[in-house]
Amino acid sequence: MTENIPVTSGSIRQAAAALKKLRPAYTAILDFYEEIFVIQKEAESELKIDTAALKITDQNFPLISVSDFIIDTEASELLFKKICEIARRANAYMTGIAEIMLSAVETEKICLKPLFSALLHEEDSAFEKIAREFDIDKAILVFIAYQSIRPSLSRNAEYLSADMAEKESGYEKGCCPVCGMLPALSTLEGEGGRRFLFCSFCRHKWPTFRIACPFCENRNTEKLHYLYSEEEKEYRTDVCESCEKYIKTVDLRKTGRIFYAPLEQIATLHLDMKAKEGGFKSAVG
Repeated sequence: MTENIPVTSGSIRQAAAALKKLRPAYTAILDFYEEIFVIQKEAESELKIDTAALKITDQNFPLISVSDFIIDTEASELLFKKICEIARRANAYMTGIAEIMLSAVETEKICLKPLFSALLHEEDSAFEKIAREFDIDKAILVFIAYQSIRPSLSRNAEYLSADMAEKESGYEKGCCPVCGMLPALSTLEGEGGRRFLFCSFCRHKWPTFRIACPFCENRNTEKLHYLYSEEEKEYRTDVCESCEKYIKTVDLRKTGRIFYAPLEQIATLHLDMKAKEGGFKSAVG
């Protein structure tokens, strides 16, 4: 259940085209992410990961520690270079950083394998060191490193969640049952508007309670509200007064277009701004 539908590079492009037509102001940023998501999808068929070697935790959920994800280093290194090439074409600021990183990787001044490992082990100091040494934006370095290993993460999640539907039916937590990370997006689907969450890290999708905060598990309806606009009926932003966090929700019953969660996350940045103006915080970066 890691994707809403079987996803192909073609369907990603269709989803991007529909969003750009719907929201022309997002065209440039959607162009950028579309290229990244397409090459990620294309890379999935070439991955070499021994998923049977995954270390599943003794507890029911989450199934795995983030540090135990298995990464196809060779495929991820190739993706890192391709994403840098995409970044070079994005804008002047990204161009300079991407060129520095490409040069450093090609001359082996930056070794990507330990960098990917640092990402899984949440060793921020490794990124800070490289950012200082090469005078580059650490956030962009982290972003490209994560996007480079993302297909491997999804392959891990798909394997781990293959037979999990029955177990998930009684799962009550807002964190991902595969890796324990927090959700980035919520959807309402099917008759009755069943609610699902999408993991911010491995992209796994799982069912959850219709009325509940996924971050603090508050179910007090007096402290749970949502921000909504008649101009965008397929979207709402669920907010919790208890923890002061929010999550964006897409009502798929009202969209009528191909849905790809990572693109919807990008095409709704204005909802993030509105929620933050209202004093609410994002639970994920």
